[in-house]
Amino acid sequence: MRVIVLGAGVIGVATAYFLAQDGHEVTVIDRAPGPARETSFANGGQISVSHTDPWASPANLRKVIGWLGNPDAPLAIRPSLDGPFWRWIFWYLRNCTAARADANTERMLRVARYSQTMLMSIRADTDMPFDALRTGILHIYRDPRNFERALTQAALVSSLGCRREAISTARALEIEPALADALPGLAGVIYAPADESGDAQMFTEGLAAVCADLGVTFHFDTCVEHLIENAGFVQGVATSIGEIRADAVVAALGSYTPLLLRQVGLSVPVCPAKGYSVTLPVTPGHTAPVTALIDDEKKLVYSRLGDRLRIAGLAEMNGYDTKINMSRALLVLDGARELFPHAGDLGRAQYWTGLRPQTPDSVPVLGATPLKGLYLNTGHGTLGWTMAAGSARIVADVVGGRDPAVDLDGLGIGRFL
Repeated sequence: MRVIVLGAGVIGVATAYFLAQDGHEVTVIDRAPGPARETSFANGGQISVSHTDPWASPANLRKVIGWLGNPDAPLAIRPSLDGPFWRWIFWYLRNCTAARADANTERMLRVARYSQTMLMSIRADTDMPFDALRTGILHIYRDPRNFERALTQAALVSSLGCRREAISTARALEIEPALADALPGLAGVIYAPADESGDAQMFTEGLAAVCADLGVTFHFDTCVEHLIENAGFVQGVATSIGEIRADAVVAALGSYTPLLLRQVGLSVPVCPAKGYSVTLPVTPGHTAPVTALIDDEKKLVYSRLGDRLRIAGLAEMNGYDTKINMSRALLVLDGARELFPHAGDLGRAQYWTGLRPQTPDSVPVLGATPLKGLYLNTGHGTLGWTMAAGSARIVADVVGGRDPAVDLDGLGIGRFL
């Protein structure tokens, strides 16, 4: 079967890999000059299976309301007159119940756990270096009330098969000595020992090279203009280099997927949520953490990638604006200064921003659509790197007409139609 994959981020390239392994003739199209040049370029670096906490929940809704109008809030929302934005808000509010939050946690964890297994399979088959560390993730809390709420979510995640447990500050210091300066201000620590970290860009570039060896064709610097659709069948795409025909098309364009789907009358509530990262060089004399960390209250993550420390987080709902707002970027750097004042060379900090494709329920949109031959792999929000391998395997199975190893209930576009 001839299959086109739209998008060469970690989601698209992983999808192409599994499709090629299954024997399909695969073409990947991306407007960038190479793989992983947009949202996958400098993300948080964490494969955080345990961090499957949906944005939509009663507790988070109260936080969001309190953050409105605060330019320094972890989530900054700039309301728009755009209809899709308000449809996203409608679906978000619908999911802000305890029952829906629990259901969405299970759905997210279903994909994330399977993805970790599929990532292990890719690693076993390819042996690619990507600054991987399998030392778990520490979640830190300053506010005792936030810590207590986090314990409830940790119990739910643990009951679903992903260990996430409270540990003493002494144990946290054993796991990560660089926390010494921060420990006096912490109310609690939760540890997820099975979580990992690694450089998503390095992984994607390496996997793209493997895909090329498997016969995958890449068209970079190529813009997708529209889908070629006839009588409910998608038969390819029109691009800046001409039409490319196929038996199936997988849309893995992240936040830009809805713009393509609107042209053929499909609506999927995936909203761009701009995030920031700062990368610090770590040289001898610096005391940067090695174990990955999540500062849940400030919505910042820390990942050691070889001789670099990546700090990432925040969210800004401001349409498709990709300009770096330095006041927001410096909030990320300030968080690092507070926790790890000697972590890296602040004078050589590298700033980046990217658009995360966020669904209102935080669950990705995977699988078939009402149009024959069109499939989706999008909407992973902050967990694209975490869910990439599993989502790719699921979608490759659906394209190939096989039943995926994961139950698709609640994962498809149907929940929004």
